[in-house]
Amino acid sequence: MMIVMKPTATDQEVQAVIDRVQAVGARTHPIVGEELTVIGAIGDREHVQRLELEGAPGVDRVLPILKPYKLASAQIKHGERSVLDIAGRKIGGTKFAMIAGPCTVESREQTLSTARIVKDAGATLFRGGAYKPRTSPYAFQGLGQEGLRMLAEAKAETGMPIVTELMDLRDLDQVLEVADVIQIGARNMQNYSLLAEVGRCGVPALLKRGLSSTLEELLMAAEYILKEGNGNVMLCERGIRTFETAYRFTLDLMAIPVLKQMSHLPVIVDPSHAAGRRDLVLPLSLAAAAAGADGIIVEVHPQPDQAICDGPQQLVADEFADYLERVHAAAAVAGKTPSRTSAMADALV
Repeated sequence: MMIVMKPTATDQEVQAVIDRVQAVGARTHPIVGEELTVIGAIGDREHVQRLELEGAPGVDRVLPILKPYKLASAQIKHGERSVLDIAGRKIGGTKFAMIAGPCTVESREQTLSTARIVKDAGATLFRGGAYKPRTSPYAFQGLGQEGLRMLAEAKAETGMPIVTELMDLRDLDQVLEVADVIQIGARNMQNYSLLAEVGRCGVPALLKRGLSSTLEELLMAAEYILKEGNGNVMLCERGIRTFETAYRFTLDLMAIPVLKQMSHLPVIVDPSHAAGRRDLVLPLSLAAAAAGADGIIVEVHPQPDQAICDGPQQLVADEFADYLERVHAAAAVAGKTPSRTSAMADALV
């Protein structure tokens, strides 16, 4: 159920509704907007209905949440969109985020040099894989904790928040020491125990769509994180498996406007993994930005031809500034402005 409070509702009236809902065993998820407060009540609908909250002080109306994904639904935000704040960088709403860095952390010099380049160009967050899911068990799996230490050094030097992937719950504590955003890869989209633990840890999450998953399945996966009290979730379209063989995956650009109809969560696009080819990354990025994506996560490497992992799809670091300028111009078509570091965050660098 969705309990919409009146604009004049006091904090005491909001808390009174929360207490009544929790008393019948339901979970409450208050969402405070600019004008209204909405309380999501997740639990036995009949128990909540018997409370007859429509006449309670401060309550405007009570509505059922019709979608199976309750907290991810656009309905629960009452027309507002979620805007995440990652160390002073806004993602969502009118702000466009660029998340850039190498596919995988290979060396200290490769990591630090890439971090410096993408920061100077105006990227919002720095991405890098310390743990890598690979199709072949014999392929490079990442540097693990050593890679996390390199990401921590890049963060300390540049001040850029870190996005890195979590694959195994046994690595959670080490990842939490470094990550400002935990990436859940496409292969783990339906790893429900992993999703629930990320929800409980409270760190923002970037959830990638599975290789053959529907949008509803993606939102149900997000629900596992949201249900545990972590409202800082970004959805990521990274290409889905279709019959086409001319490129690696089919980037579902239609997912951008449709997800924004279905959900209030920010939508990020990964053109690198969809394309698998460097020459396709720019046009896909321009299309995604113009279609209203809230950001792009892209792979960048100083020398892609020598990269250990996914070299053919990584942008050349020296060309990143020009790429970003063009993408920002496309994002402006959709009414987006670049997400920059706040003055306070800059002072800490």
